[in-house]
Amino acid sequence: MNGLFEPTRAAGLARLHAFVPHAGRAYAEGRNSDLGPDRPSAVSRLSPWLRYRLLNEQEVCAAVLEQHSLAAAEKYVQEVLWRTYWKGWLEMRPGIWTRFVEERDVQRERLRNVRALEQAEEGRTGIEGFDDWARELVETGYLHNHARMWFASIWIFTLRLPWTLGADFFLRHLIDADAASNTLSWRWVAGLQTAGKTYLATADNIARHTGGRFAPKGLARTAEPLTESPVPAASPLPQAGSAQGAPALLLVTSEDMAPDAALWRGADIRGICIAADPALLWGDRARGFVAEAARDMAALLGEMSAGPVKQVDGLDAGAVAQAARAAGVSRVITPYAPVGPVAARLADIARALQGEGIELVQVRRDWDETFWPHARKGFFPFKQHMGRLLEDMGLTRI
Repeated sequence: MNGLFEPTRAAGLARLHAFVPHAGRAYAEGRNSDLGPDRPSAVSRLSPWLRYRLLNEQEVCAAVLEQHSLAAAEKYVQEVLWRTYWKGWLEMRPGIWTRFVEERDVQRERLRNVRALEQAEEGRTGIEGFDDWARELVETGYLHNHARMWFASIWIFTLRLPWTLGADFFLRHLIDADAASNTLSWRWVAGLQTAGKTYLATADNIARHTGGRFAPKGLARTAEPLTESPVPAASPLPQAGSAQGAPALLLVTSEDMAPDAALWRGADIRGICIAADPALLWGDRARGFVAEAARDMAALLGEMSAGPVKQVDGLDAGAVAQAARAAGVSRVITPYAPVGPVAARLADIARALQGEGIELVQVRRDWDETFWPHARKGFFPFKQHMGRLLEDMGLTRI
């Protein structure tokens, strides 16, 4: 596993603690600079822990806002909330994920064995910077956020490759690969997410923010937005359940690997099942990170639970039913899984368990319940609610 990202909650907390003093001015001034994978960076590099919720957004923002005012740390808090916004936006438009998957599969078949695609993925296009980022991604499982934007822009507008295959390339290699953040960020660069607004990578911008490491020649001078059929209007958020009720098994998936007492408040937990299924992740680096994180969480949750803690390799109805019976319960509660493979699998499992007299209940975190309903339009209308909602949650400082 990449030494930069130790897949334990303790390592994530240590990274957070080290970053918090720098979450104000230092982050705001340096966040766009990518001086190289082995150089100090102003960004937190917390995304792998946040992606699998070994750390959650609320505790990260709380830690930052204990030391900084919201005005001082606004840029960083806003960056965390982009993740929340993307998830809420996609949750109310799940058809956009389905559209991406279908188009990706069509383009995969159409461009099978096409040399330009192979060169882009292998970092052999001859474009300075782009080739380096392609190799860095494959070798480390990570890219600075600004490099991700440059890479996506060059992929779409200079190389003129399908955006869905670029998004798929990221999904297959990023440790923090995420259905909402990845798909919608690529759509934003392409001019689909905010219709007509694209992101154009330029040599000057790249040179300035890489400390002169790269100044690629031959980049596209314009970025004509891609088009698509109309995006459906936001639908109501799917209903979540309550942890309170009959004794239950707690089911932990890769979408929320460190559920805390606030999530299952009022629940009578008789056992825990950790099902971090590698088949529901896209790449080997993500699978490796999650597998080790699952072992770490099994040990931590074992110290907290009065009942048995079982770790299984596959997320399927049979394994969940067996764990529920071993715990002596007919009710399973699990942290809510947003749009993506785990959510689809849980829907199938719920139907199968119902036939065996076992109820599966998904419980949504207060953070998501608070912010997701405001992701109906663009990010800037969403951002207008940020200060008030953080204050309502008791997180802001004057």
